[in-house]
Amino acid sequence: MFKDILLAVDLNNVESQEKALKAAVQQAESSGGTLHVMTVIPDFGMSMVGSFFPKDYEAKARETITEKLHAYVSEKVPKDLTVQHIVGHGTIYEEILRIAGECKADLIVMSSHRPELKDYLLGPNAARVVRHAKMSVMVVRGE
Repeated sequence: MFKDILLAVDLNNVESQEKALKAAVQQAESSGGTLHVMTVIPDFGMSMVGSFFPKDYEAKARETITEKLHAYVSEKVPKDLTVQHIVGHGTIYEEILRIAGECKADLIVMSSHRPELKDYLLGPNAARVVRHAKMSVMVVRGE
């Protein structure tokens, strides 16, 4: 049913990603589709904050995160699946939506934690993705 599945993962909290990973792999295996595994390097928010970091900080961060993403996929995703590795940079939910459009995903899979009061007021990334996505979104509780 879904041929291009985008799995958004938080490499700083891989334990909470297990259920979402399994769901995305299952979708890709059942359809013979491609699994696009992505993570996002958050931006500094304000250019003034970025000025406190070394000039090559972003390039080094991207290189390190790319290596971590490849290691994660190598360890967790079956070798027979077609996989694309993607590292975004910016606001998390905006990057997930942008990448989903670029890879023509017909399903976004992501993990979510149990909402806290602050999440109802501000809205977690999963809620924002669900609200703005033009394709189906599967939110899997990580806990």
